[in-house]
This record gives sequence, C-alpha cells and structure tokens, in this order.
Amino acid sequence: MHYFQYSRGELHAEGIPLSRLVKSVGTPAYIYSYQTLVRHFQIFDGAFSALPHLTCYSVKANSNLALLRIFSRLGGGFDIVSQGELARALQAGADPRRIVFSGVGKTETELAAAVRAGVLLINVESVPELLLLSRVAKKCRRRVRISFRLNPDISAESHPYLTTGTPENKFGIDIKQALPVYLRAARLPFLEPAGIDCHIGSQITSLKPFVAVLGKLKGLISRLGRLGINISYLDLGGGLGITYRDEVPPHPDEYARVIGKELKGFPGSPLGITLILEPGRVIVGNAGILVARVLYSKKVGRKEFVITDAGMNDLIRPALYDSFHEIIPVRPRKGPRKKVDVVGPICESGDFFARDRKLPPLRSGDLLAVMGAGAYGFSMSSNYNSRPRAAEVLVRGSRFAVIRRRENQQDLTRGEIIPASLLK
Repeated sequence: MHYFQYSRGELHAEGIPLSRLVKSVGTPAYIYSYQTLVRHFQIFDGAFSALPHLTCYSVKANSNLALLRIFSRLGGGFDIVSQGELARALQAGADPRRIVFSGVGKTETELAAAVRAGVLLINVESVPELLLLSRVAKKCRRRVRISFRLNPDISAESHPYLTTGTPENKFGIDIKQALPVYLRAARLPFLEPAGIDCHIGSQITSLKPFVAVLGKLKGLISRLGRLGINISYLDLGGGLGITYRDEVPPHPDEYARVIGKELKGFPGSPLGITLILEPGRVIVGNAGILVARVLYSKKVGRKEFVITDAGMNDLIRPALYDSFHEIIPVRPRKGPRKKVDVVGPICESGDFFARDRKLPPLRSGDLLAVMGAGAYGFSMSSNYNSRPRAAEVLVRGSRFAVIRRRENQQDLTRGEIIPASLLK
C-alpha cells in the first residue's frame, strides 16, 4: 500500500496535489511519502517481533539523509556497502552498533573507518579481505566482530543482474569452503567470527530460495558450534520483492512465519541467534515516484513517442533491466487510450521508460508519475549528457520539504579544472 492516490481528478502525494507541489519544486522530481515509508518499515519490522532480530535498512536502495533519519528514529539499523554510506548513516543519527558493513571490494581505508566507528559486523567476502581486515584491526588495536558472506549456489529466481548467490556471481565465499575459512579466522588476533551472512539477490517473489538457504546454513552453524565457533548473528540479507506490475510477492508476515518455522527449535549458539534482515526495495520502492513533464509528442512511422523532461539519467532501471514501472497521468484526460513509447531527452535509443504502453491522451505540459521509483531511482541517477540530477521531496500530510535541491550548472562542473600549465 502507498499514499499516492487520486482525489478530485488529480494524483496526490498524501494530502498534496502533485501539480501544486511541482509548481514549487519543478520537474523532474522524486517525491517520497512519509506515511508510506513509516508504514512499510513498521510492517516489515513488526512481522519479526517474535524473533530476536535487527532490521537493517539497505542504504544502497535510497541513501537520502532524511530517509535514513526516519528509519533510525524507528529503531532500524543499516546495511552499508561503502565508506560513503557509513558516513551518511552516522550523519543521519545511526548507532554504529546497528550497522552491518557488506560489499565485495572494501578498501583498507573503508575497513579502517568501519573498525574505528565500531560497527556491529563486517561481512567478509574473501580470504584476502580477511587478512587485510586482520592487519587493520591489529593496527587500530580494536577487536572486530565479523561474518562471512557465503555463496550458497542458490538462485534468487529473479533478473540475472539481481541474482547474487550462485557461482556465476562475484559475491561471497563458496559455502563448501566455509569451515576452513572460519577456522582460519578464529586463529587471527583481534577478529571474532560471530556471524553468517547470505544474501542471494533482489526482487525475490518466492519464499522457496530463502528456505533452501536456511537449510544449508543451519547445518553449517551446527558444525561450526561443534568446532567451538559460536554463531550469534544470522544475516539473511534482503531481497523481498514488490509489485511493479503483476508480481505477487510474499507479505512480510508470511516471510517471517516461514523463517520462524525453519528456525523453530534450532539452538544455534549458547546465547541464541539474532536474525539480521536487510530490506531495501520492499521499504522504499513504492514509497517514491518520479514526476516528469511532457515536452512533445511525435510520430515516426507507425510509432508515437511521448517525450518527457526526465531521462535515463534520472531513472535507469527500464534501460538497465528492461524493468516495468507503471506510468499514470497526474490529471488524466478523457479519451481513448493508445500505444505510445514514453521516452526522455537523452541521446540514446535506450532512453525510455515504457514501450508500446497504452495511455490516455497526453499534451505538452501534462505531468506524468512514474510509480514505484523510490528504490534504485535517485540512488542510481547520474549526470549523463551533463544533466543536473532531479530534486528530492518528502511529503508528510499536507506539508512538504525539499530534501535534496535540484542540481545546477555549477554543480555539474564542481571539481573540474582546466590546467593552465598543460592547456595554455
């Protein structure tokens, strides 16, 4: 459920008509609903209330400071994959003891920042990273709690680019090599193997892969316990899907019920196991939209194109994944629907939001809402074609605030230098 609904013939973000909002902030603009964000987080987190757990929002899905502040105040932790995301989480008020640092290519500088910050867990993804982290921890004189991210050879059954748990993917350590790696880590000074991490992908719409993963992990946890390595944290990652078109993903309650059933009676470590969950898309995906303005309509042969002021630099998912986003007029006009391609101004044939999509009549100046754009929308946007990135706006009831101003031309060249010594 989300709080973008029609009222009196116009699409509203909570209590605000979108035409009035964009008159103030311009287009293209990302609009987020506060009520939707809170509702989604509380439903997901509440589903696991019967189990010891920590809900760590996946920062890569949408890293705006205002959104991170919301989740921090709701008691959430954070799943991060870079030093920049660590800094964002801390700036938003996160408790470092509720931060998990993932990522396949952490640098020495990033590891040192995480160690000094005192994050809950660092998810190690290779033996070379383990050895580097050992040296960093020794240099910082800090004991570091670690997990290993394991590759279980289980498909997420989603888009190939969104699958991370098979041997064809770069992520994690082969689960068959887990025992010797944990034993090696246990002998290293300043490191404490305390967790297992297993994230298999994104936009997952079936619970079967999660059950299969747990089947493998429970046996491994038991074997580690017999070797004296007690696992206190079981990080199942994120990946629960949302509805973009006709997907029917499991409800968080169903997800929690299945996970709870699989873990029932499983002792784990003597102190018990705390689940770590890393939802991203399921929290923010349908809590945000991209609003664009129609510039022109034109026909090329049998094709009709609707050209907007938003492009693939603003929302790359359709070009990158051929993903579906519902597109609806902010103020629908009466008349027969017809097939059009909704495209942007970027100089690429892949710059499209929809192909052969049936939409009501559209004219220059009309506003379109691209739905389900809250996850991996702005966070994957760029300045391609030297285009300023869009504004981000948070709506709460009948009030709104710009939470990231629209970039200007000075922003586009900030940091660039014409060296006089070379280009006289």
